[in-house]
Amino acid sequence: MTDTALTPQPDDAVRGGSSPWAVRIAQRLEDSPVADRYDGPLRAVAGALISSPMSRRLLHGHWLGHAVHPLLTDVPVGAWTSAALLDLSGRRELRPAARFLVGAGLVAAVPTAVTGLAEWGRTEGAARRVGVLHAASNTAALALYSSSFAARRAGRHRLGVLLGLGGAAAAGAGGFLGGHLVIARKVGSRHPVFDRPADAA
Repeated sequence: MTDTALTPQPDDAVRGGSSPWAVRIAQRLEDSPVADRYDGPLRAVAGALISSPMSRRLLHGHWLGHAVHPLLTDVPVGAWTSAALLDLSGRRELRPAARFLVGAGLVAAVPTAVTGLAEWGRTEGAARRVGVLHAASNTAALALYSSSFAARRAGRHRLGVLLGLGGAAAAGAGGFLGGHLVIARKVGSRHPVFDRPADAA
């Protein structure tokens, strides 16, 4: 299969005379001034994270050849998705496993958030605004899953499940925005060799 076969053709992109609804939402978010209010504080934190060459190399994934943040997102998302599947099974004996997975996702979310903020520190303009909203969605997911874990530990399983489902929705929104940044706007650290065409590398 060739690369051309995998690339949407112009007539696919404008079918029906307009862009897909998700594209229109992403474009509105790129132009939204709301995210600009939080740019200053986040810029200060991101700057502190990557202030030294060593921390910059570590958090930007120079040792890996490209950004480490997308790789780390698989861990909390996978844990939380697995927890949701166990919850939806309705089997009481699986409740401890679901609680463990929610907690594991919370722990894994910490390095994921740190590397994401370090990547955001490299962005400008529209990508920077979307990055703020991406972080806000994931922060909401983290808060909901933290509350879910606390409710489960207190024996309030049903409340924990509802909070977990809310967290899943927030994480899904964050995932959409993260995908937009990486795929549509090509945000992400990478080794300079990958800036050349693949056949020239």
